[in-house]
Amino acid sequence: MSQPLPLALDVDFGAGISQAWNAVAAFIPKFIGFLAILLIGWFIAKLIARVVDRLLRRVGSEKLAERSGATHALRNSSYDATGILTKVIYFGLLLIVLQLAFGVFGPNPISVMIQAVVAWLPRAVVALVIVVVAMAIARAVREIINDALSGTSYGKVLATIAWAFIVALGAIAALGQAGIATAITGPLLLATLGTVAGILIVGVGGGLIGPMRSRWENWLTRAESETAGARDSLGAYQRGRSDAAAGQPAPGTRTAPGATGRPDARGDQGRRGDEGPYDPM
Repeated sequence: MSQPLPLALDVDFGAGISQAWNAVAAFIPKFIGFLAILLIGWFIAKLIARVVDRLLRRVGSEKLAERSGATHALRNSSYDATGILTKVIYFGLLLIVLQLAFGVFGPNPISVMIQAVVAWLPRAVVALVIVVVAMAIARAVREIINDALSGTSYGKVLATIAWAFIVALGAIAALGQAGIATAITGPLLLATLGTVAGILIVGVGGGLIGPMRSRWENWLTRAESETAGARDSLGAYQRGRSDAAAGQPAPGTRTAPGATGRPDARGDQGRRGDEGPYDPM
């Protein structure tokens, strides 16, 4: 005996439409709030970026960038150092605005990701400032060493080594501030130290003791002689300045009778052999 077919289930279309309408009604105010936060936040971020740019330029940020060499490095860029820093601050503020705007919809993965980036941005700005300051200090030290040891052959080498050392310290400090020192600088520093130690142990401590000893003796002897020459040149320069301040002629010059402190334009070294004796008249 055949059983009757089951009747079709009744579908409550009214309840589904009511739920959809409630969801749309709840979403529209949140979306309007999202757009309002974006618009107001964008305007405030742009205003703050302009104020920060003017303040940085007024306190001399471009002079610091020029001393550090950043201006020369960015000569082909559309932005200078202050403009780049201002852009970083501007986009950081926009990320904060996005975080607030997406927070209207409640907890969501986008807000969590933006929150992590926003928490890291201040560290990135500080790291950028550390790099600029370190480069400025390194450049000043290099110029000082170059000027002080300009009469020696090793002055430029020492200046470059000091510059590279200070820049490396600044980079390590910046990476540590950014939170990536453990992943990058740690293994790199260990590898460099291991390489240097291996070279010293195998090379210098092994069969290169004799050649390295002779090279070091030559370098030290040359450095000592050049340092003595630079010291004598500096002493002569100081004595010349003292004589000039006292109104006395420099050694090796002649003065005409009746003249006070005025050197003769024709000295013994500049006189030709066919000229006669000096005639003050």
